[in-house]
Amino acid sequence: MELRKDPITRSWVVTGHREQAAAPTEVCPLCAASIPRDKVLLRLPGDGPTQVTVFPHFDPLYRIEGELGRSAEGLYDKMRAVGAHEIIVETPEHTRKLTEMRDEEIERVTQAYGARIADLKKDPRFKYVTVFKNFGPLSGEDWTHSNSQLIATTFVPRRILYELRAARQFFQEKDRCVFCDIVRQEMKQGVRVVDTQGDYVAFCPYASRVPFEVWVMARKHNHLFETPRPGANRRNLAALLGRTLRRLQQVSVAYHMVVHTAPSVLQTKGELSDYWRTIADDYHWHFEILPIVETRSKSYSIKEVYFNTMLPEEAADRLRRLDPNP
Repeated sequence: MELRKDPITRSWVVTGHREQAAAPTEVCPLCAASIPRDKVLLRLPGDGPTQVTVFPHFDPLYRIEGELGRSAEGLYDKMRAVGAHEIIVETPEHTRKLTEMRDEEIERVTQAYGARIADLKKDPRFKYVTVFKNFGPLSGEDWTHSNSQLIATTFVPRRILYELRAARQFFQEKDRCVFCDIVRQEMKQGVRVVDTQGDYVAFCPYASRVPFEVWVMARKHNHLFETPRPGANRRNLAALLGRTLRRLQQVSVAYHMVVHTAPSVLQTKGELSDYWRTIADDYHWHFEILPIVETRSKSYSIKEVYFNTMLPEEAADRLRRLDPNP
C-alpha cells in the first residue's frame, strides 16, 4: 500500500489496499471473548466492568510502524501508508446500539474518542487524528456490533483543509470565529436548531449536503475536542448526541458520523504552520452527522456539487417534532 497525492486537488489516495473478506464465523470479532488482550490500547472504565475497549484494526488502512518514506515520481508525490487505524468497541453487549445507551455510557464513548485522539497526537509523524462511525448496512459498516473507528494520518484530509482555510480567512477579516458566528445566528433564528442542552447545540446546517444532516457542537469556543474547556459538562454533550441520533434513526436507517477537531499542535512547520498562528481562535470542533436517506443521489454526477432534496429548515422542524426517546 502507498499514499499518492493528486497534484491538482491536493487530496491523498490510499492505493493497493485490498479488504480481506472475513471468514464466515458465528463468533463476533468485537465481542469480549474475541478481542486479543495483548492488543488492547484502552479500556473504560479502567477500574470497573469494561464498557469501551479500543484496539488496532484487524485490516488497517494505515499501519503505525515505519517511517513515511516520502518520495517523488516526476511531478507526483507519494509516501508509505503510515498512520493508525483503531476500533472503538462501544459496548460489550453484542446487540446494543449507541442510541440505546444511557447518557453516562455515551459520555464514556466520547471520553474514549478524546483519550485516543490526544494520545496519537503525541506522535510527531501524525498531522491529523479523527474518529468516525458508520452505522447501518448502507453506510458500509464493517460489523453490526456497535463500534466507531479512529484514523491518524500523516496528512490533513482535504475537507479539513477547506475548513481551516475558510476559518483562518474569516478570522483575518473579522477577528471572530466563523463557527461561533454560525452558532450565534442559528440560536437567534432557531429555524434550523434541532435541540440544545447546556452549552451544546444540534442544528441542520444552512447548506446541508444531505436530508437531515446535523452538526453537534459547543456554543462556547474550543478548537480541540479532546481537551474540554474548564467547566465543560460532557454529560450534556452525551445527552444531546444520544437524543439527536435517536431522532435521526426515525428518519434514516443509516448514517456517517465524524468528529472534526484541530490538527496536531506538533505540526508547526510546513503545511500547517500558517494555520497554527490563529487556529486556537478561529477553529471550532464539531460532530458532523450525515444520514443516508436516499439510495440514489445526483451529487456524484454533478461532481461534488451536493444535491439535497430537503430544505434544512424543514428537516430541523421534522426532527424537533420527533420523540427523542421513542
